[in-house]
Amino acid sequence: MEQSSDSMKNYMERATVLAEALPYIQNYCGKTVVVKYGGNAMISEELRDAVLSDIILLHLVGIRVMMVHGGGPEIGQMLARLGKKSHFVNGLRYTDEETMDVVQQVLCGKINKNLVSTINRMGAKAIGLCGLDGNLLQAKKLDDQYGLVGDITHVCPNIVNDCMANGYIPVISTVAHGVDADTSYNINADTAASELAIAVGAEKLILLTDVQGVLRDPKDEKTLIPQIRLHEIPTLMESGVISGGMIPKVDCCVAAIQGGVHRTHILDGRIPHSILIEMLSHKGIGTMILE
Repeated sequence: MEQSSDSMKNYMERATVLAEALPYIQNYCGKTVVVKYGGNAMISEELRDAVLSDIILLHLVGIRVMMVHGGGPEIGQMLARLGKKSHFVNGLRYTDEETMDVVQQVLCGKINKNLVSTINRMGAKAIGLCGLDGNLLQAKKLDDQYGLVGDITHVCPNIVNDCMANGYIPVISTVAHGVDADTSYNINADTAASELAIAVGAEKLILLTDVQGVLRDPKDEKTLIPQIRLHEIPTLMESGVISGGMIPKVDCCVAAIQGGVHRTHILDGRIPHSILIEMLSHKGIGTMILE
């Protein structure tokens, strides 16, 4: 049967994409990538499935992938159902004991297990963990003004390394074991992803967010800065280019690089398959922060 010129063109385009991905796959094979998953990519079922399929594909071509997730919107919804108002201090959720119970139930329970179940249904093997498992994340209280929000003091990566070595994708919720009190702590997911990336010697840390990346003008997405070197960051912060909610994300990237992670990326989780575009194509998207 003769193929139409349009069909043949489509086949050639697909083949070109696959051929373009080959050197990247060869480069990353056997290396570890940590993906922090959150924002709109968690709310939209279509975007969620795109993120998970990206992670599964990377896993199937021999890249060790670890997923760290947040869950702020669902925590807020559960608190509202219980008649409890969410309260934030400097961008962090104030976490009293009742809120901590909800955080643990929603993050370690509903969200974590739903992600694991979806990955398993899509044909890969995932295992759900929280920072309490195997003393993975240990923390002390960050500051009284935040309540039970923790500052990570130690990461014990044995359990996630074992999972990846045995062909599993670890899916990690960010609740930590308290070392200064008999309690669990709520941990910022970006911070946890950065510390985990350092602990496992990751090649890349990818933070999915709800903007394109670092913009010179927050109102103009055409002003995306594709690459930032560490020495440029203080000037960008002083000038206000890096401001607001982008500051802690950039700080996490800086900490990861200083801890030995080779490349860090802030990607737009609203774009389907943004992880594959960044990792396996010449184009790349988002903002890469490197030494």
